[in-house]
Amino acid sequence: MLEYKFDTQLLIEGKNLNEDEINDYITEHFQGDCLLAVGDDELIKIHFHTNEPWLVLQYGATLGEIYDIVVENMERQAHGLKG
Repeated sequence: MLEYKFDTQLLIEGKNLNEDEINDYITEHFQGDCLLAVGDDELIKIHFHTNEPWLVLQYGATLGEIYDIVVENMERQAHGLKG
């Protein structure tokens, strides 16, 4: 069994985005691992393993428009099922 079940990915489009601040906020406020927050001041890609993907989506929506949202259940994938 995985500690963090959901592979959560999204893009955030906005203004004055800061990948370091976003990385720090997610690390400090959400449980998970394998965090990537990369991009520039107008577009950030988030990749994060967590059990509460909706919290990451809610946070992202406070920063700008979120899209290309993917939430995959890695436990199902590990058993050969669709995630």
